Amino acid sequence: MVEWHDFVEEAPHIAELFQRRHQATGNLCMLGTLRSDGYPRISPVEPRIFEGHLTIMGMPGTTKFADLERDPRFTLHTATVDTHVSEGDAKLTGDVVNLQDEELHQRFTQALFEEIGMDLRGQRFDPFFVADLKGASTVEMNDGVMYIRVWKPGQGERAVRKT
Repeated sequence: MVEWHDFVEEAPHIAELFQRRHQATGNLCMLGTLRSDGYPRISPVEPRIFEGHLTIMGMPGTTKFADLERDPRFTLHTATVDTHVSEGDAKLTGDVVNLQDEELHQRFTQALFEEIGMDLRGQRFDPFFVADLKGASTVEMNDGVMYIRVWKPGQGERAVRKT
């Protein structure tokens, strides 16, 4: 399983851009899943990076999480702020894993309470989705030239210049 800390080591530029865009939008990202009829679904989520895991959490019982329980594949996209991609954007792909670790869950809820005041302490999480990353990419503009950076596990980052 490729966890967040592995990804940061293999793709530091993409990870940094993802984190920068993620923080700039108040932790908001768009989550792509597959509905039961096979069509794509796009939903807002507020993923968190916690103890080496990229967690994809949200309100329990939502259809986006039913999608992930049925088919663990996902895409996560940072919010693009303009058509010129002046701040860059990042996409992550992978599979979710339902990580059942009660002590981790309690540390997560304590950290969430301290960070934003949301009190989920003492609650049981099933599912508690963490990302097993399978790929990532970024788009950035520099002096009118588009650069696309791509990562796959074990292959490092590579940059493509689009003119």
